[in-house]
Amino acid sequence: MKKIFCIGELLIDFVAENQGKDLTKAKEFSKKAGGAPANVSCAISKLGGDSVFIGCVGNDPFGTFLLRILEDEKVDISLAQKSDTFTTLAFVSLDEDGERDFVFSRGADRELAYDSSHKSYFKNNIIHFGAATALLGGPLEEAYSRYLFDGLTKNAFISFDPNYRVDLWKNKVDSFKRKCESFIEKSHLCKFSLEEAQLLSGKEDVKEACKVLHEIGTEIIVITLGSEGTWLSTKKFQKTIPSIKVTPKDTTGAGDAFIGCLLQQIAEHSSIDALLADESILTNMVARANKAGAITTTNFGAIESLPTLQQLDS
Repeated sequence: MKKIFCIGELLIDFVAENQGKDLTKAKEFSKKAGGAPANVSCAISKLGGDSVFIGCVGNDPFGTFLLRILEDEKVDISLAQKSDTFTTLAFVSLDEDGERDFVFSRGADRELAYDSSHKSYFKNNIIHFGAATALLGGPLEEAYSRYLFDGLTKNAFISFDPNYRVDLWKNKVDSFKRKCESFIEKSHLCKFSLEEAQLLSGKEDVKEACKVLHEIGTEIIVITLGSEGTWLSTKKFQKTIPSIKVTPKDTTGAGDAFIGCLLQQIAEHSSIDALLADESILTNMVARANKAGAITTTNFGAIESLPTLQQLDS
């Protein structure tokens, strides 16, 4: 089984309680571990995969709390870093359908320093680039670009999820699109929401969007469509793969559960060529990943709601 390296932010989600989507009315918050790459690493580990988290937290109680959560979930944190900058925080609100809104207070996640010694670990393994904050400048963005190059030179399977957040990219959408293109060009697999696929391709229609994104370079595209399932596209076939029916309470972490489950399955296969050659294998993988994402929405919080193998197989 291949190792899966998840690179990016690990942060505190302060989730507003009992006031709907309007953060101005929030008075009480619950502390949760968050950050898309960290969620993905936990999703992989919970399903029996071998995940490694690479990111930076503050040298403070919040950072200690976060690393302990990952360690408890059996994620390898040996490559994680600590900084004197305070741990990154996100303030999250939920509407009655479980949809989220975010306000970020960035901190230590941006301080991740590139380490050239990691390059040897990537050989024939998987690297997932899925940070919401990675393309906002600073050491983290530099590390991201250099780890992408390292992965390519070591024959790693590259996965990319842009995790677009409106609050982080106000008045900078063109910059976001430009920075994403180099990752879309080099990735074997890209996971998008419908909004992200439309934004990055400039096309409203999902088929036309995929055509543009494939032309940029990626070989496998998955576009999550919520309750409608996932649009799967390669350069040879496209289809919608339905999900299971659930009553969502909190959509936080659903996309991370989906991509974590998909990567955990890919880690058990020998080559990208074999995946691309067999439509049924990819279809079954995405159907299973849909189920993982759906189960995650039925409880509050991301990491604690991620499914186990027992839940996924029931």
